[in-house]
Amino acid sequence: MKIQPFRLQPEFSPRIWGARSLAPFYPQKKNLPEPVGEAWLTGRHCRVASGPFCGRDLAAAWREMPPEWRGTQLADVKEFPLLVKFIFPADKLSIQVHPDDEYAARHEPAAGGRGKTELWHVLAAEPAAQLLLGVKPGTDKQKFRRALAANTLEGLFENYSVKSGDTFFVPAGTPHTIGPGMVLCEVTQYSDLTYRVYDYGRVDATGKPRALHIEKALDVMRFGAAKAGKVQPLPRAGGPCSLLAACPNFAAERWEIPRPGEVPRDVGHFDLYVIAAGSGHLEWAEGEGAYQRGEAWLVPAANGCIRVLPDKPTTLIRAYVPELAELHAELEEEGLPEAAVARVVFD
Repeated sequence: MKIQPFRLQPEFSPRIWGARSLAPFYPQKKNLPEPVGEAWLTGRHCRVASGPFCGRDLAAAWREMPPEWRGTQLADVKEFPLLVKFIFPADKLSIQVHPDDEYAARHEPAAGGRGKTELWHVLAAEPAAQLLLGVKPGTDKQKFRRALAANTLEGLFENYSVKSGDTFFVPAGTPHTIGPGMVLCEVTQYSDLTYRVYDYGRVDATGKPRALHIEKALDVMRFGAAKAGKVQPLPRAGGPCSLLAACPNFAAERWEIPRPGEVPRDVGHFDLYVIAAGSGHLEWAEGEGAYQRGEAWLVPAANGCIRVLPDKPTTLIRAYVPELAELHAELEEEGLPEAAVARVVFD
């Protein structure tokens, strides 16, 4: 089997808070009959659109991938480990929280038993775009309950104005909501476990309020946790690259590629290339493939050199499962200050 990158077809998920147009990321997705909130780029049911696994879904392709595709450190991982989405909110999402791995394993085995730590990178934002992430100091469970009963919950949250290029790290257990007027790239461990706390009185298509999960949410919330929030990306040496954030489950980088260049490889893990802007061609030893905005490509671990040949200046989000000890060593070798590294690498 020839080792080569392949493209994935996104899956579009209707959401009550979603948008009727996904342009310019997906120009064909205009005047939609129902609001779409998410484009799942690496959902396990996403179809492989090129290469030797063409026609299979990602879950089936992963089961068949030998170690040289997955990477040495992922050879024995049973299920695809990374979920990447674009999020298109035209209204506020519910106020919600995600469990950690320990809680999910004990209480949610039927839903996969994995928690959810995530990263948001802002691809576009209107001037008034905002999100709520984490509660203010001094907030405890009792204060949270009182505010929930009084419909004043938003007042307990840290409020962030959002602009294009911002990055936010969201550990499991951090309550949050995303507001309208932005497009996010979300990188997360593979989980969609969400506990809704407050939904602004909305009802579903049948006229019923959407389910809330208040007691579970309060079980998993980490009051006083300080790791969540806006992070300042760390410029890397040797390329037009910034490390957005990294943790044991994922790492994400932003690459600005205005002219032909190479993206490094690591035999320990496959890479995901998410095309946030631009178009062009990927070139490897025995082939090439055209890319455009809104696509995700899986690059096998043993693929060797990958050249990016842009027709239009390209912004690429590179996501992968890191070995944190190796990443720390690389950053130290580049001479990056320990304090700066600690602000984006969460062990």
